[in-house]
Amino acid sequence: MKRPEISRRDFVQGRFWGAIGFRREAVVRSDAYKKPLVMRYPKSLEDVTAWNPQETALEAVQRLETQPLPLASSSAVPEASPLARRRTIPVFRPPGAIDELSFLANCTRCNKCIQACPHTAIILAPTRLREVAGTPIIDPDTQPCLMCVDFPCIAVCDPQVLTHSIPKLIGTARITAQTCLAYNGTMCTVCSERCPVPNAIRVSSGKPTIDENACTGCGVCRYVCPSPENAILLMPIFARPNIET
Repeated sequence: MKRPEISRRDFVQGRFWGAIGFRREAVVRSDAYKKPLVMRYPKSLEDVTAWNPQETALEAVQRLETQPLPLASSSAVPEASPLARRRTIPVFRPPGAIDELSFLANCTRCNKCIQACPHTAIILAPTRLREVAGTPIIDPDTQPCLMCVDFPCIAVCDPQVLTHSIPKLIGTARITAQTCLAYNGTMCTVCSERCPVPNAIRVSSGKPTIDENACTGCGVCRYVCPSPENAILLMPIFARPNIET
């Protein structure tokens, strides 16, 4: 299969993951929820959309704007509205966030999750993010999510766009060996020491590795990385499940 070309714009905007050899496993499964839950990585240079187990990853990537909004009323997102037909910008949502288009259609912008967060990790998306503006997001470089045991942000979410029904995944972290101090002769275990998720980062022979099945993408490892060039690549979840209420 021919590898897609990468334009300068794609590179600057970060849409190059599918062309640099990341593993193909993209679905996290749960015994409590038998369907594919989350696509962690995009598989092309296009924006990623809802996951369908009958489709290839490339086909799934091309369909985001056509997905139904089961949680929204028929008047919430008119068929001809920009939200119904445009791809949305991938962002870091609080833990337990449902499918992005349903999230946008049903989030009331009440700010309760922002007020409930004890670490001020949840903020309002800025206006430059178009349709996403004014909705709750997390900026891991400013304040990562610390993965509270009781998830107060979910508890106060009345429209249930944050829910306990799905895994509390925010994104996915990867270590860049070329810039990681531990991989270049310096003893460093800061990321594994500060990670709030048990066994998400393991150290072997002085070198940390991230367990993709345990990592929640909270961003703590990136926030605390002391490398001059941050060794942690962090990507938001690209396809979250749609949960009926």
